[in-house]
Amino acid sequence: MDRAETVIDIEHLKKSFGKNTILKDINLKINRGETIVTLGKSGTGKSVTLKCIVGLIKPDSGTVKVLGKNIPDLSYEELQYIRKKIGFVFQSGALYDSMSVRENLQFPLMRNTDLSKDDINKKVEEVLNDVGLSQAIDKMPSELSGGMKKRIGVARTIIMNPEIMLWDEPTTGLDPETTRDISHLIVRMQRKYKVSSIVVTHDMICAKIVANRIVVLKDGTYTDSGTYDELESSDDDFVRSFFEEVKEDENSDLTNYKSSDPEEKSLKK
Repeated sequence: MDRAETVIDIEHLKKSFGKNTILKDINLKINRGETIVTLGKSGTGKSVTLKCIVGLIKPDSGTVKVLGKNIPDLSYEELQYIRKKIGFVFQSGALYDSMSVRENLQFPLMRNTDLSKDDINKKVEEVLNDVGLSQAIDKMPSELSGGMKKRIGVARTIIMNPEIMLWDEPTTGLDPETTRDISHLIVRMQRKYKVSSIVVTHDMICAKIVANRIVVLKDGTYTDSGTYDELESSDDDFVRSFFEEVKEDENSDLTNYKSSDPEEKSLKK
């Protein structure tokens, strides 16, 4: 069997803000096509790790290799080149309020590619079809629901054909049904575009649907790693607390979740 290709390789990453040490010793490898979910309490450094990966925050020490390049060592030009291969989906969707959906999606292509107007429009239509919102092409962000904004945010990121996707709380503020819709969308994007992903979330519905592997962040380091089922059976009180919160929610219906998509199931193996 061929050895899996590592696309993100983090070793001994440390980051403090003043006297507050957020990341003490982060070690993580992500293979091509793999989706990793990061669990942890608020303020423990999950999003800080993502920002180190894209070079928005410089670590105090350690290595953050993305596609073979150590991010802290790169020049501005080299960093910009790597960033074009990384998609970052923010909690809010981060759409430009003054632009229509069409214009929001055209903007990164016009700025970063030499595609013709016709080719740009074709790509816009393709990604909107991917996220199930072809009919919203001429709407303004103010006319969209929270779930629709999330989908458009995904479309605007995918349109650049990234090799890596970073998802920061992709289902925050959404109802359970829309949470499942966005989570299934993440899986479909993984399958179609073969992207490698890190998903930061508190949402165990999302975690169960999308994760090939889950890592648990506690006290500035990853303390546990495994599949959803493996961690759900953990003897560790901290790890188990994430799953107990789900079991207490009688409306989540998570423990009865079964994917009907055979391709989606194959991604979890």
